[in-house]
Amino acid sequence: MQRSAQIGIGIVAVAVIGGGIYAATRGGSSSSDKDNHTVALVTDGGGVDDRSFNQSAWAGVKAYGKEHNLKQGATGYNYFQSSDASDIKTNLQTAVKGGYKLVYGVGFAAAPALTNVSKANQKTNFAIIDAVVKENNVASLMFKSEQSSYLAGVAAATQSKSKTVGFIGGIHGDIIDTFEAGFKAGVKATNPDIKVVTQYADSFTDAAKGKTIAASMVAGGADVIFQAAGGTGSGLFSEAKAKANNQKLAPNSDEKVWVIGVDMDQKQDGAYTAKGNKKSNFTLVSAVKRVDNAVESLSNQARNDKFPGGKTITYGLKEKGVGLTNDSASSEVWSAVQSAQKKIIAGDVDVPVHP
Repeated sequence: MQRSAQIGIGIVAVAVIGGGIYAATRGGSSSSDKDNHTVALVTDGGGVDDRSFNQSAWAGVKAYGKEHNLKQGATGYNYFQSSDASDIKTNLQTAVKGGYKLVYGVGFAAAPALTNVSKANQKTNFAIIDAVVKENNVASLMFKSEQSSYLAGVAAATQSKSKTVGFIGGIHGDIIDTFEAGFKAGVKATNPDIKVVTQYADSFTDAAKGKTIAASMVAGGADVIFQAAGGTGSGLFSEAKAKANNQKLAPNSDEKVWVIGVDMDQKQDGAYTAKGNKKSNFTLVSAVKRVDNAVESLSNQARNDKFPGGKTITYGLKEKGVGLTNDSASSEVWSAVQSAQKKIIAGDVDVPVHP
């Protein structure tokens, strides 16, 4: 979940249909050009099965392909895996040479390379997720992560019994700032006496580092931890599961470490076997970002000659581009979340984007 750049320079209108984001101009055409509108995704350091940002983006590409009966490959849709930031430029160039009409880059790590490649290939349309590239053939997709993170803070503060909660960040930057700022604001608005412990891993792929940080936070009394750290965040789930399994905690034990998922619904990552061989879960809620819907929407816009080149499209709670999923939250926690969400959408709460 690599991130960067400032939120929301401009807003392109979208239609909200059935809980998702879809372009106002959808639908197919029998024209050969539309039928062969190919799409490629270039990942950051995470894979398309990272249970986070890249996976959600790839899900959007696949949904677009399925909608138009395209197959994975050079004549339909595909992805190019980057093991680290140094691979991104090469993968973008490979996608362009492959003739893909729309090429996505994921996260702030892709911004420098995508800026360079888009300038050199004006006939190809590009899109970048969670960063802004100001080129006429680039659309920038941004999300108001501070809003869903605020709701995560409300959930954490309402749930916490120890009055200490934690935030694990990947790499410092403007985007991860929005997660931290929103989370802290939500906690403070709910209970100003709760302590928020914050630590950055300086990585989005180091699960071992995430586990170490989580263990330290738990030892310090944190009973709810929110991670915005991509693959590093999987270490938090590992630590919470180890604690739950080792201590054979009862399903409703106050000793359970609650985890707040990010980007995708991470409920399945919190599943464990509790005392008495009962199935339980420690994922409290997940702060989701509907990258999948945004990618599918933009792909359809491009296919219908409505590509918003040079513009920034911003998705928030109002557009249902971000939100919170109720994974294992109590009625008390979820009621507090719903109340806060209504206030944000109504404009009664202005969520900060910097801590």
